[in-house]
Amino acid sequence: MTKGLAAGVLVTAMALAGCDQMTQTERTVVGGLAGAAVGLVTADFLRADPNWTILAVMAGATAGALVARNQRTNECAYAVGDGTYRVRPCR
Repeated sequence: MTKGLAAGVLVTAMALAGCDQMTQTERTVVGGLAGAAVGLVTADFLRADPNWTILAVMAGATAGALVARNQRTNECAYAVGDGTYRVRPCR
């Protein structure tokens, strides 16, 4: 994937993430895609080998997969990856 295409995916995902009309599932998918794009761009920038690129994309997708946000308490639930969730203050 070229840098331009990855940047385009990232910009599109970020634009969609700002939509208030999206369902929670759509926000999770967009967040995961945006995180994966950031991981890919970062790995490409650092000239990582294919194994590290895969890890960077997976880590980015995991970090971007915000699954719930409590507006009142400003707490967010993040997917851990093993089917559980961790609640922390939103970033």
